[in-house]
Amino acid sequence: MPLLIVAGPTATGKTKIAIELALRLGAEIISADSMQIYKYMDIGTAKPSPEERERVPHHLIDVISPAEPFTVADYQWLFQTTYNGLKQKGVLPLLTGGTGLYIRAVTRGYDFPGPPVNQELRASLRQEAEEKGKEEMHRRLAAVDPESAGRIHPNDLKRVLRALEVYQTTGVPISTWQKRKGKALPGDVIYIGLTRDREELYKRIELRVDLMIAQGLLEEVKSLLEKGFGPELQSMQGLGYKELVPVVKGQTTLEEAVKLLKKRTRNYAKRQMTWFRKEPVEKWFLLSGPEEESFPEILAYIEGRIGVMSNK
Repeated sequence: MPLLIVAGPTATGKTKIAIELALRLGAEIISADSMQIYKYMDIGTAKPSPEERERVPHHLIDVISPAEPFTVADYQWLFQTTYNGLKQKGVLPLLTGGTGLYIRAVTRGYDFPGPPVNQELRASLRQEAEEKGKEEMHRRLAAVDPESAGRIHPNDLKRVLRALEVYQTTGVPISTWQKRKGKALPGDVIYIGLTRDREELYKRIELRVDLMIAQGLLEEVKSLLEKGFGPELQSMQGLGYKELVPVVKGQTTLEEAVKLLKKRTRNYAKRQMTWFRKEPVEKWFLLSGPEEESFPEILAYIEGRIGVMSNK
């Protein structure tokens, strides 16, 4: 039983394609999305609708509370448990999402860069950050690991501190650790990617953000805050949530927040494509227009690959 992977940047149409593939192939979907694991966070994470989830079973969605920490290692364990269960039932697993690290971790036995967490050092660095500020910590990182500092935003304190922690613990920049090659992709994996012309993708991103606002994203963020899920949580750092918290608090306007969210989502999509272009995707499909126009070509390719595997 192969593992089918459908990957690509946000707003390409992965959800619709994956659902149609699952229906035609008798598959069940495993989410590879670092935000859809959280309960109560539906609109901003673009979760499949209840109707879509009724049509096709989905796994690893609504797994934990927004207050709980969640790591890639946690995802690996949950994925393996789900994957084993589907294989035992003879059901094709279809892994889909935009979190490339999750996909790499479960297909190539990704070893996490750097040493285990040094809690004492991490607490010390966090105390320094509170006293000296995020910008100072980012400057320190730039001095020892300019490559990481160049791709980590100064406001992303969690990653800045982890990079400093790795360097101070090992004397080796985390960017060097991250260049260690992972294992080869297993032979029973069918890994396809979906992409679109950049301008078309950006238009779809803007339409998606507008739809999220219309569906009540601001109210969802307000509800999360009222439930006690503060902006400092890992879950509340997700796109759509961190931009709208200041609106709820009266610190900015909805118009400005939406503008910022669209910009950050476009940048995120660009980073996703950079990531996936380095991954062992065997076939890219350039979508244009509605997803259903590209579906027959994608289905034919996958059915052909499954047929070849079955005859071996």
